[in-house]
Amino acid sequence: MAEINNTQYFNMETDPEVRVKKVLEFVYVAMAEKGYNPVSQIVGYIMSGDPTYITSHKNARSLIMKVERDELVEELLREYIRNESWKMQ
Repeated sequence: MAEINNTQYFNMETDPEVRVKKVLEFVYVAMAEKGYNPVSQIVGYIMSGDPTYITSHKNARSLIMKVERDELVEELLREYIRNESWKMQ
């Protein structure tokens, strides 16, 4: 029986691919809500590394900075390939 005075910890590992997808989705929505072109702004951020391309609305800027830019590119390319008809058939 567990000691009643001890705190139990629950640690759920998050799949990095899922985490990156969620960050991109969240940032996209935040950018759109503020009237920006999310695709252009995210590309600007990925290419330059300048976080000011991303709005601070809903803490989107801080969130996207927690993901490496190469992970963003990998996820975008992975999804593009998954959705194209010329992928491995």
